[in-house]
This record gives sequence, structure tokens and C-alpha cells, in this order.
Amino acid sequence: MDLALFFILAAAYIGLVVWAVTRQKKWTLMAAVYLVLFGLIYDNGIIALGKFIGEGALLENLNAMRYWIHALLTPALVLFSLGALRAAGVDWARKSWALYSAIALFILGIVIEIWQVTWGTELAPVREYGVLKYVSTEEAGGPPIMILLVSAVLLIAGLIVWKKTGWSWMFVGSVIMGIGSSVTIPVESAAVTNIFELILLASLVWTKIHLEKNSNGTERGPDDE
Repeated sequence: MDLALFFILAAAYIGLVVWAVTRQKKWTLMAAVYLVLFGLIYDNGIIALGKFIGEGALLENLNAMRYWIHALLTPALVLFSLGALRAAGVDWARKSWALYSAIALFILGIVIEIWQVTWGTELAPVREYGVLKYVSTEEAGGPPIMILLVSAVLLIAGLIVWKKTGWSWMFVGSVIMGIGSSVTIPVESAAVTNIFELILLASLVWTKIHLEKNSNGTERGPDDE
């Protein structure tokens, strides 16, 4: 079951990239979502192909890259959030301090994830539900701080965008992702919970398309110079 699901997820993310690119109106901070989409294409694709690549050093290294890509690219959703606020017409989001703060949070998220999860992680092969992948042999050292940070930014930004423009889907997608990651689903699959991640990214791409279509101004403000 999971083998097919991971292939479907990878294809779905490719579809989101195509949808976003074909509806691209302008290049703003919201284009940071492409980084996350490419990372998820790789992540789901490698898991789907693991069974065919086979156990060994090659697959282990390819899976190690999944952890590094996650650490380096996922925090880019902080930049996406600022771009969404700017496109929604939130005045303070156009200030230089807002941009510098978003960049600082982006870098902080990367540093935290590398320090907490990625650096020195030892991987071991795991076969479950029809797929072969390498996962960390260590227990998670505390709550996923980077994920909590990014999730909080998305929720707050989504709520502000909703209040400012009436567009609720960024907030709704973030809420669904939060629920999906905190609730145990009684299904024999490791891929089902990834569907909530797909829902989040679909809501962000949809938000990007909607805000760019309806934005009359630019992201830049007088304090950005």
C-alpha cells in the first residue's frame, strides 16, 4: 500500500509545482514554497524507489540527503509566510525589520534542525508496509522545535491573511496539518499521515496563486530600500 502512496505523493507534488509555475504572476517571497515542494518530491520519491534501489551505501546516502534537505528547505516556509502577508496588504510585513526577522527565523530553524536531528544521525534500513528506507537509529531528542516554529508562523500568518483578505485556506491547511501530525491514525501505513502534509502544501500553493492574482501592489515598501 505504502509503495503506491509514496509514488502518488511524489507525483502530486510534481503536479503542485506545475500548477504553481503555470499560474506564476510575479516572483515574490512566496516562491519559497518551490524549495519545499522540490524537497518533498525528493523525499517521497526516494522512499518510493528504495525497494528498487536496494539496501546498501547508495540508498543510505540518498536517505541521508532526505534529512539534510528537510533541515535546509522546510524553514523556507517562514519566508513564504512573510510573502503571503505582504501580498495580503499587511503594512508592517513590508518593513525591513519584518524581512530581517523572517530571514533570522529561517536561519534559526535550519540551525536548530541540524543541531537537534541531522548532524551525526546514524541511519539503519527499515522495511515496512512494502517500502525500504533508512531512518535514524536514535530516539527523537525532545519536541521537533523547527517544525513547531514553522507551524506557529504558518498558523499566525494564515490567520492574519484570513482576517485581512477573507482567504482562509492557508490557515485551514495549517490547522489540518497540525491535527494530522498530532493524532494517531489506526491504519497500517507510514504514508497516510503524509497526506496531511500534501494538504498543507496544496493550500499554500493555492494561497500563492490567489494572493498573486489579487495583489495590486508589490511586496516592497518604503522601508525596504
